[in-house]
Amino acid sequence: MAVPAFAECRPGQVQLRGDFGTAAFSVEIADDDGERAQGLMHRESMGRFAGMLFVFERPQRAVFWMENTLIPLDMLFIDASGVVRHVHENAVPMDRTPIDGGTDIQYVLEINGGMASRLGIEDGAELRHPAIAADGAAWPCDE
Repeated sequence: MAVPAFAECRPGQVQLRGDFGTAAFSVEIADDDGERAQGLMHRESMGRFAGMLFVFERPQRAVFWMENTLIPLDMLFIDASGVVRHVHENAVPMDRTPIDGGTDIQYVLEINGGMASRLGIEDGAELRHPAIAADGAAWPCDE
């Protein structure tokens, strides 16, 4: 069951919508090289509806791994318009195997492992956040 999304866009929150309904997650933002390299490493837990949004300057190939990450994660690979292009579920803690999210990815949302499946989040879901340019967003903040 999805939680209701809040009406306003805020930097510390992402909203998702799709066939499952809507969901909202409180997020930390990783928008520079140091923050993106650190990610969620060494965290022993994370709130149920919490996550980290990785923001890249431009669309690119996104490849992640789980080195020094102690909790299982779902990774949502998202294009410049905010559309989820790939969901990698239950990434294994401490695994150094590359997780390729594909090309033309500008955002990656990491949430607790298994949450995407529990909520029904799939490819094609739309993410709303102030980092996504309103003029190209599938679900703009002003909607």
